[in-house]
Amino acid sequence: MTKGRGTVIPIRLFGDPVLRTPCRDVETFDDLLTKLCDDMLETMYQAPGVGLAAPQIGLAIRLFVFDAGDGSAPNAVANPVLSNMEGTQEDEEGCLSIPNLYFPTERAHFVRVTGQDVKGKPITFEGEGLVARIFQHETDHVNGTLFIERLAPEERRKAMALIRERELGWREGRIAGRWTDQLAERPERSG
Repeated sequence: MTKGRGTVIPIRLFGDPVLRTPCRDVETFDDLLTKLCDDMLETMYQAPGVGLAAPQIGLAIRLFVFDAGDGSAPNAVANPVLSNMEGTQEDEEGCLSIPNLYFPTERAHFVRVTGQDVKGKPITFEGEGLVARIFQHETDHVNGTLFIERLAPEERRKAMALIRERELGWREGRIAGRWTDQLAERPERSG
């Protein structure tokens, strides 16, 4: 998998049923899967993001790609399973399927993810901090869970209110296209 070899695919947005669907296992490991991972990486880089799961491009399969930008190569995990979750961290988290919405989200500080590579061979990755957050976020996606479901109740209410405002196309009398700018100005975004 290499940056620049794929085709950008439209990202599915909040409200699309595939984002809430638990996915089926990847069973076929072939050139088409490798091409799909290249396309997913290109889509992720163009967005830009650090991870992208198959449901975010409309495919209900247990697959995600990631690149934490830490100098290690981009990679893919099929049929991910999390284990050895240790410690806690809270940091702002967002999602390419809910653009420009960030909220403090608690996650495990250290995680191990096992699964299969694009050839079907067993793989294991371990990560802490951002990498652990990516593994948890993307594995949530293939399980049909969005990060806003991990928020504290009050924060989730705020997130849902912002999403509704954007969908209705208004916020303080302005058009929906300004939502991103207004969100960036909201002080509760980081608190």
